[in-house]
Amino acid sequence: MKSYIEKVLSGIPSVQPHRRAVLDKIAAYIRAGKAAKLIFICTHNSRRSQFAQVWAAVAADYFDLKNVETYSGGTEATVFHPNAVAALHRAGFEIKNPGGENPHYELTFSKNRPALVCFSKTYSDPANPQKNFAAVMVCSDADEGCPVVFGAERRFSLPYADPKIADGRTDERATYDARCLEIAVEMFYLMSQVSKNG
Repeated sequence: MKSYIEKVLSGIPSVQPHRRAVLDKIAAYIRAGKAAKLIFICTHNSRRSQFAQVWAAVAADYFDLKNVETYSGGTEATVFHPNAVAALHRAGFEIKNPGGENPHYELTFSKNRPALVCFSKTYSDPANPQKNFAAVMVCSDADEGCPVVFGAERRFSLPYADPKIADGRTDERATYDARCLEIAVEMFYLMSQVSKNG
């Protein structure tokens, strides 16, 4: 994973100004509180919101930000898509799959940190905070279809293109890897801004 994170860090200068503007606002939210809880939300909690939760957690750990907690959810629950899981495995995560209809994957990125337990769920699932959190909407469909996120004290729109468009195509792997890297870069930019100004 070390080489992947080096690749991520090298990509930070490429984050576009309009994306930085939103990420900077999220960084300000994190800095303003003693404990910042972020729920990344997309429609199915199967791809983009999972990527964002995982990479935000890794980035917070990298910059030693102990006040950041990351979560994910959807407007409906489906399954953490195997193509997204595979992309994270290629990025360097050790992943355990316990099986079942909606597997609770265990993702390990450090011997010194507990595994991240990732599975598809609604944003209001008991596994997520119910109040005093920021909702980060990572798909436009969820943003438009969920006008109110109950319990959220702040809401941010940070949409990403859905890699599912490549499912079953010859560019499937490349598309998922590109989205995984894009989200990783932006989460590392976000946490770098919290660290810089903390």
